[in-house]
Amino acid sequence: MSLPKIHSNKIAAYLNKEPRDFTRPDLVKYIKAHGIKLVNYRYAAGDGRLKTLNFIINDEKYLDRILSAGERVDGSSLFKSIDAGSSDLYVMPRYRTAFVNPFSQVPAIDILCSFYTPDGKPFAGAPAETLRRAEAEFKKVSGFEFHAMGELEYYVISPKNLLYPTATQKGYHESYPFSKWEGLRTEAMAAIAEAGGRIKYGHSEVGFIRTEDSEMAQQEIEFLPVPASEAADQLAVAKWMLSGIGNKYGVVVSFAPKISIGHAGSGMHVHTCLKKNGKNAMLDKGSLSVPARKTIAGFLELAGPLTAFGNTVPTSYFRLVPHQEAPINVCWAYRNRSALVRIPLGWLNAGGMVKDANPGCAAPAVESAQTVEFRSADGSANLHFFMAGLCVAARRGFERSDALAFADKYFVDKNIYHKEHAGLLEKLPKLPSSCWASAEALEKARAAFEARGVFTPQVIDGLVKRLKSYDDRNLSERLFGKEEEIKKMVEEYLYC
Repeated sequence: MSLPKIHSNKIAAYLNKEPRDFTRPDLVKYIKAHGIKLVNYRYAAGDGRLKTLNFIINDEKYLDRILSAGERVDGSSLFKSIDAGSSDLYVMPRYRTAFVNPFSQVPAIDILCSFYTPDGKPFAGAPAETLRRAEAEFKKVSGFEFHAMGELEYYVISPKNLLYPTATQKGYHESYPFSKWEGLRTEAMAAIAEAGGRIKYGHSEVGFIRTEDSEMAQQEIEFLPVPASEAADQLAVAKWMLSGIGNKYGVVVSFAPKISIGHAGSGMHVHTCLKKNGKNAMLDKGSLSVPARKTIAGFLELAGPLTAFGNTVPTSYFRLVPHQEAPINVCWAYRNRSALVRIPLGWLNAGGMVKDANPGCAAPAVESAQTVEFRSADGSANLHFFMAGLCVAARRGFERSDALAFADKYFVDKNIYHKEHAGLLEKLPKLPSSCWASAEALEKARAAFEARGVFTPQVIDGLVKRLKSYDDRNLSERLFGKEEEIKKMVEEYLYC
């Protein structure tokens, strides 16, 4: 007799099947067996934030209807590109995303949804639908699946606690009780995993800031590689859950790119990998593969306009400044954290480590987990649009006949912030320095994003308009030395 599979997701554990195989009868079965009273629809609207629609289950017939037919919503309130005169959209649940709500006082399951037009076709302007098209077009051109995993950094802001202090900028991988809010992080990790999030690990990060009446402890939760659509969904749910658990503890959880000048900001690095037939395709005989190098070329080509999706508030550009780990120079390197695109360790020669650490044990085969890391984005990112942008950029790398030479042009093997290498900086392109500049970069490159019907012109127009509305040209120069104005702006985007 075989043992049941291990599932973090409570619905999957009860059904003993993978979430991707969930059916409507499966969900009805779970709901009836566990006394679920509430079904919540959640969906990413034009601003990238998860929205909510609650359903009380009146009876089994009504439950079957909401799971079968979805519901209509006011699209003009969710997407600025839709006219109020004809604004209805449908939202339809994706059964594979169902999970038990960890916060609701009323027993509830939550389901992520997709948007559809009145004629039953996918709504092209929805972030999740844009990402789905981007994945499909990437696979058509390259023959590979595009997988991604996010590193979600955030600060927990709480009243000052004088016990077990952490030194400023010394919080990396610190342990409880010197690491504050480890309990909040692990509670969130468990809840995210139950919702289907494929978590790699969690830890305290570098940042620790103390003021007269508060302290700010930086944390990180990192995920495992999954198809890009799933990666964006998981990050969206994780941000929502972390905020909810922060509210439960009476503290602020902030994903803002910068909460204090001179201290570590919070990024959202994204690791990417290409897969074919379930196999990682980033290495070839121990070296970075041609498909991986083509992907890097695409990332470098469109690095500037990608900030329009990944760095969407003025304080994003307080983080992207010289001489910090956050990159501003368009280049790539192995294991170098000053580069925009980084090639981290990939377990290439790891087979003997476990044998050395555990004498007497046989050395197991360790599969390569090589990724390519894109390091500029932060917690303000419109997650689905940003992942779609990465897919478009990677596809551009496969479309370029000179991709490998282009990538080689921007390879560095030095820490470009060391004084002796200062001349190298002058030769490298720079990322935009403001939302306004980011919008202009997107306008210039919009043809690449609109190609093959991935991003609609309306989406690009809307993003450009929003970014330019901040009018943050030369913001750093305008605010230099004006601490109160900087503090006010940081507070304005604390909940980005």
